[in-house]
Amino acid sequence: MKRPTMADIARRAGVSKVAVSYALNDLPGVSDATRASIKSIAAELGWRPNSAARALTGGRAQAVGLVVRRPARTLGVEPFFMEFISGVEAVLSEHGYALMLQMAATQENEIEVCRRWSGERRIDGVLLMDLLTDDARLPAIRALDLPAVAIGPPHASGGLPAVWSDDAASVHEIVRYLATLGHRRIARVAGPAELAHTAVRDTALRDACQEAGIPEAAVVHTDYTGEEGARAARALMIAPRRPTALVFDNDIMAVAALSVAQELNLALPADLSIVAWDESPLTQVVRPMLSAVTRDIAAYGARSAAALLSLIAGEEVGDIRAGYAHFVPRASTGPPPGEDPPGP
Repeated sequence: MKRPTMADIARRAGVSKVAVSYALNDLPGVSDATRASIKSIAAELGWRPNSAARALTGGRAQAVGLVVRRPARTLGVEPFFMEFISGVEAVLSEHGYALMLQMAATQENEIEVCRRWSGERRIDGVLLMDLLTDDARLPAIRALDLPAVAIGPPHASGGLPAVWSDDAASVHEIVRYLATLGHRRIARVAGPAELAHTAVRDTALRDACQEAGIPEAAVVHTDYTGEEGARAARALMIAPRRPTALVFDNDIMAVAALSVAQELNLALPADLSIVAWDESPLTQVVRPMLSAVTRDIAAYGARSAAALLSLIAGEEVGDIRAGYAHFVPRASTGPPPGEDPPGP
């Protein structure tokens, strides 16, 4: 079926295409009665604005971009992304916006995608995830004069409005809990070291251990995949003085580590405690259920999308602190094996 055009509306209304354009874009130049008649005919015909044409003539594309710099399989197995995107979509759809989503292998690829989208006027703004400690995207996006919101710590956002969760507070809560149980040998299997939020967690872990009066925790950086998480967990579990508690930077690695513990005949939490970040259905369907930090990830995505739409509308947008992930103890954490002294 042929898509109705402004020319079709003009013929039906007996007016010029210019008058139709004025009416549909709520511009002066036609009477109220003519405007109402044209809009009624447009609705009857099922007319919808062509976003590409509107963009080429200076209108908005009614779309925002998100490029995810992770392996494509990550979207299918890591619940964080789908929950975040669901929150973004909830806000965008309410305002008639679409989400342009693409995977990228490198930061250079990501920048090129944003340049292409901006040059073709396919998006009105962009969400930047996985901020790096030295992020080349920030000056590149500023050079495009493209509205953008950074998802990550404000100190790494390069002056862009940042929507962030206080990861340091979450780390301190985890360490306080484990130290109170009596753990003195804690290790963390982290994400990539170059990510800004990983660096925040690294620093917070050192500070939290010092405050708790326990030795500094070992940290192994990985790529977030279950394979890398399992490999790191196995190395820690077979070490001469294995940690009594392991903290993982995502749920996939924590679940993989649970399988490794079972492979090595280690009982949770009698021999080893495990903590996951973030809580997800995965952490709750395994046995024992995994202790985890939890936050409303969909709300995190919704606040990010709302901030970007405000920015696109020309409003002033500052940094938005989205709280922090709270620790939820479950069956995978308990006191360390009896040879460890109680208390921090």
